[in-house]
Amino acid sequence: MGAETRGYDAGKKVNGRKRHIVTDTLGLLLVVMVTAASVQDRDGGADILRRAHKFVPSLRHIFADGGYAGRLVAKAKRYWKLTVEVVSKPAGQRGFAVLPRRWVVERTFAWLVRWRRLVRDYERFPETHEAFVKWAMIGLMLNRLARPPGPRPWASTPRRQL
Repeated sequence: MGAETRGYDAGKKVNGRKRHIVTDTLGLLLVVMVTAASVQDRDGGADILRRAHKFVPSLRHIFADGGYAGRLVAKAKRYWKLTVEVVSKPAGQRGFAVLPRRWVVERTFAWLVRWRRLVRDYERFPETHEAFVKWAMIGLMLNRLARPPGPRPWASTPRRQL
């Protein structure tokens, strides 16, 4: 079963799976969907928008990257009353630059990859991988609400003098 849920993305030259996520403006997870890497972004986008409409019916405006452009914008408007705004690079831009609105999702992916279990795809089923993504996001949100007590291993500690 695990092999059937994996694929090859020829554009990115990657084996495995893709994570499609919808976040709020703070970067907190609303909806997650894991597909084979061979699934086109437009096809995965239609499924994730369907889920987003089902679980967050008050959602009205979505920013997306260029992979979700095309008929998906019209389909989202017609079926789910969602406005999908594709954020693309400015015409004269060369190289890397942070694009408004798109960095929110990229930052969320970076937060998720800090969880050891999500660095690699160890799961056999996509549903299990989705559950671990949700679990990681719950942990992130709980740490923001109330920091755990005790020393922080990443913080420097003052040295004792004898």
